[in-house]
Amino acid sequence: MPNMPVKLGPAGVPLSCKGRTIVEGMDDIISLGLETMEVQTVRMVAPNHFEQYWQAGVLANKTEFEMNIHGPYYSELLGNRVERGRSLAKIESTLQAARTINARHITLHAGHYGGMSPGSAANEQVANVFAGVVDRVAEIWHDDEDEFPVFPWIKDGTPSKIGIETSGRQELWGSLEEVREVVNHVEGTIPVLNIAHIHARGHGKMRTSEDYGELFDQVRTTIGTKTFYCHFSGVEHRMGNAQHYTQIKKSDLNFEPLGEFLIEEGDWLDVTIISDSPLLEHDAMYMMQNIERSRHKQLERKAREDRRRALAAQAGMSPEEMEAREKAEAEKRIAAQEAPAEKKPEAKVEEKKAEEKKPEKEDAKKGAKKDDSFFETSSDDDDDLF
Repeated sequence: MPNMPVKLGPAGVPLSCKGRTIVEGMDDIISLGLETMEVQTVRMVAPNHFEQYWQAGVLANKTEFEMNIHGPYYSELLGNRVERGRSLAKIESTLQAARTINARHITLHAGHYGGMSPGSAANEQVANVFAGVVDRVAEIWHDDEDEFPVFPWIKDGTPSKIGIETSGRQELWGSLEEVREVVNHVEGTIPVLNIAHIHARGHGKMRTSEDYGELFDQVRTTIGTKTFYCHFSGVEHRMGNAQHYTQIKKSDLNFEPLGEFLIEEGDWLDVTIISDSPLLEHDAMYMMQNIERSRHKQLERKAREDRRRALAAQAGMSPEEMEAREKAEAEKRIAAQEAPAEKKPEAKVEEKKAEEKKPEKEDAKKGAKKDDSFFETSSDDDDDLF
């Protein structure tokens, strides 16, 4: 979508893609008019995947296609030393894959609180871990032993941003406030605003465009950024916890308010939105259509306002006075349309009276027919005459 402040794409290879490789998925996404995707390494990164990762990186570099990657879902960054080491080993594979595919964002989770409670101590430990992850990304990206012709995007590019995702359950670290605090203290990290998770933890709070305005303003005030990375999907939630993702149309989390906000007030934003929906690219397309619809509504409203100003100038009135006149005329038209509807009951009464008179006329006609029978002659009479 040209000239739009948002890029849209699915979390993984599209469902409609005949092939299952990343490159084939990229081809399908581009053909749909979408501009990004998030590669899923949610469990592990197999060594035999790196060939297709490199091919995807080359294609992304040539076409300026935005690549992103998601790390392991299950992390224990607040666990004990062994648990934390196990999680960091999985994250290391994701970091290597991120460089190979030229990922702009790497999405990671912190996981359960472990033996800790929500608060500054837990936030401090998470911040320390992610500070180490940022340093490791810089080491991988600027490794002097690598040959730039193999990874041309490394020479002139910047390391991937580490995205810390908001969680969807109360027992997991990752409320919006916790993520904002850590990102504010660790350079090289960004918040990953999973709207479905924020909606679920807030007991269904994301309902209007004003709610989204407040959300983005909170993050901008804390971090001072205009670049946002978001996940969006329908969600089934209960008691402040996300149960599972659903398609957008079957959830109480609607995309229309976000699309309206992006068009009306989000021209300052650089936003990437990944579809986590079970329908993947289908709901990504649905979101794109909603944004376009909001854009058309904005253009129509601006055209009406321009017309009103021109008419007001011709009539020597202010635009506000012209708007008041238009409202008054609209009310008159509505009243005129409703007036005939009010007379209909009277018309029905008159129709009933007319129907009551019909039998009398019919009886009169029957009586006339009986009188005429005195002057009728039978066919036998005719025969007698001749």
